[in-house]
Amino acid sequence: MAPPKKASGASKKGCCSCGITGILKFLAILLGVFMPIYYVLEQNLEKFYIFETDHLHDLAKRGIAAHGNDTRAIVKYIVDELSDRTSTTKHINHDEEWVFNNAGGAMGAMYIIHASITEYLIIFGTAVGTEGHTGRHTADDYFHILTGTQMAYVPGEYEPEIYSPGSVHHLHRGDVKQYRMPESCFALEYARGWIPPMLFFGYADTFFSTLDFYTLWRTSFVTGREMIGNLLKAKL
Repeated sequence: MAPPKKASGASKKGCCSCGITGILKFLAILLGVFMPIYYVLEQNLEKFYIFETDHLHDLAKRGIAAHGNDTRAIVKYIVDELSDRTSTTKHINHDEEWVFNNAGGAMGAMYIIHASITEYLIIFGTAVGTEGHTGRHTADDYFHILTGTQMAYVPGEYEPEIYSPGSVHHLHRGDVKQYRMPESCFALEYARGWIPPMLFFGYADTFFSTLDFYTLWRTSFVTGREMIGNLLKAKL
């Protein structure tokens, strides 16, 4: 009876091997199909952007010049102008749906003005200060300081980078820094590139630290609604 048992064991190993081979083949086919699509989209990302970095920087500075330290008035000034621009008017969220944001050890709150597959524009800040890790992202991030001060640090430097109202902190795609907002600080934050992979960074603290699943749900709901809504308007 021993030979049949050996044959049975060999059969099970063969089935397992076939299963793994099938999975690998399926993944290889998916990679072969999606990599060319990704490459084409990557080379044409600029065509999908509706916001201009120079305009946003100028807009932030004009808002500050008009309203000083009145953050609420600055935010309204920014949203009103973007709502009047032909290129962005259909893609602006006018409801100030503020939600907490915990990411990289830092905590603040954000108002999502726009969210799509290739861009997001938010107001991010806190009235009490915070500090954390920027994350290493698949998009360029432009942090336009409206009120307060942000400090940043990279390994090997002995002095901090300091960003005051009217300045912009450009975190290049793939780079990473430590950052700190010592006291009250609010900024117009604009990211352009691949936005969905950035969400994992934003969600991690919920599962491994805060366990604030209501905020996670609210963030996902607003982000998903805006992304899907913009896709239906042919905005990638």
